[in-house]
Amino acid sequence: MDPSEERKHSKRQKDYINMLSYTCDSEYGIPRRCSCGGRIIDEVRVKQEYDTLPGKRFFTCANYEADGFHYRQPWVIGVQEQIESLTKRLEEAEEVMKFVPSLKNKIETLEAQAKGLTRQVDRLTAEVYNLTVQVADLEKLCFE
Repeated sequence: MDPSEERKHSKRQKDYINMLSYTCDSEYGIPRRCSCGGRIIDEVRVKQEYDTLPGKRFFTCANYEADGFHYRQPWVIGVQEQIESLTKRLEEAEEVMKFVPSLKNKIETLEAQAKGLTRQVDRLTAEVYNLTVQVADLEKLCFE
């Protein structure tokens, strides 16, 4: 495959993947991008002749057309979903925070054990050195 054609193909794939991520983002919470790649704006519906909800707010694609390819979500639904998501994340963070004191105690215990093991290694290193000296002395006695 021609390198320039391959680059074009990879760019098209990247654009397609970005479109899929924009669609996934827009399905929950406050949307960031429309599936067309357009930015999302806050729109307030103006009062029309038979409008029962004037001033209703929407998250709308900047390129919005009523063709089904662009995103338009009621503001209340997006904010509600976003609050639910943030509440869930907050609860998860609180659960993690509950374990911090016990983890701190475990870390302190492990540090104390590490210090004890370091002292043991130092003591054993000194014993190995003494044994090495004794072996050297015995070799002198035996081979002289």
